[in-house]
Order: sequence, then structure tokens, then C-alpha cells
Amino acid sequence: MIRQPVKEEHAIILDFLPHGYPFDTRPMHRKMAIAQAIGKKHFILLELVPKKGITLQPNEVVYIGEGKRDKIHHIGGKIPLDKLTQTAKGEVEFVIKELVQKNEKRFIKFFNAAAPINMRRHQLELLPGIGKKHMWQIIEERKNDLFKSFSDIKTRVKLLPDPEKVVIKRILMELNNEDKYKLFVDSPFI
Repeated sequence: MIRQPVKEEHAIILDFLPHGYPFDTRPMHRKMAIAQAIGKKHFILLELVPKKGITLQPNEVVYIGEGKRDKIHHIGGKIPLDKLTQTAKGEVEFVIKELVQKNEKRFIKFFNAAAPINMRRHQLELLPGIGKKHMWQIIEERKNDLFKSFSDIKTRVKLLPDPEKVVIKRILMELNNEDKYKLFVDSPFI
């Protein structure tokens, strides 16, 4: 099965560089404004080029889909976490936390539907702080009744690390390419 690349419709600005990157050695008249952003749905880190005369603010949501874009000229491409500016690095965790909170149902759906990866590993075990014991507790609890919220998971699965923080940590790990498996970043499955 060939995996189709996922595309973002909207992105959240992490940093705006009106004169491009400071290390760009081209003359000033050849530099272009750059924005670093994170996709709202698939958490893809992107470099965006705004239209001439457009100024962007951190935390601003911009349309980057296939249709007519009002502020973004084109997408420069994906960027790795370590290529973010200090400002963008400072913003990324707050933005991810906000996105996880706003889309709680999406992540609860993951806890309710997570499946084995292979004979030895389960998707739930890819979450930081969740080992076999917690995995089995989650599986048994969701058989009784599907989870409704992060607080529902915390209440029903004893001594489990905060599920919201676990999801945020996992997204940051995936952005940092710490694991070959992708649960939330650049994944069409959730």
C-alpha cells in the first residue's frame, strides 16, 4: 500500500522573519520574508513565504491549502525541529499543547482505537511513560466503556502519567525524529 502524503490546510505561525534568515548572505534586496509554522492537523513543521507586504504574527492561523491563499505566497517546504529559530522553538510546545486541548476527542479516539504494531509492540507503548502494565489496563478499561476525555482516562487507569502531557511529549518526540513510528505527526491515520 502506497501512503499518500498528507497536506495541511491551515498552519499556525511560530515565528516571522520579515528580512529572511539572519545567516542568509544574499544582498538585502534579494532576501525574502520567511515564516516558520506548524500545521494544525498533522503537526508538520513548515517554512512559508508570505505574499509581498504581508506581516504575520506568532500564533496567527493562515490558510495554506490548495485554494486561493490570502497571506501565503508559497510553502518553502518541511523543516526539521532543529532548524527552528529560538522564537519558534519557544512557541512550538505551547502551540502543540493548545492544539491537543482543542482536539481532545481526536486523541481520545487514539486511546480507544490503538492497536498492535506487531507481535511484540502496541501503539500505546509508543507513548512516553506507558509500558505493558498501563497498556493492558487501558485495553481492559476501553472494553468496558470507551474513554470520553483525558480526565476519564486518568480516573479509570490508576497511576497513569497525565495522558495530555504524554501526547504532547510524543508529538515533540516525533518532530525530533526520535522514533521511526509516527502516531500523530505527518500521519494520515489520526
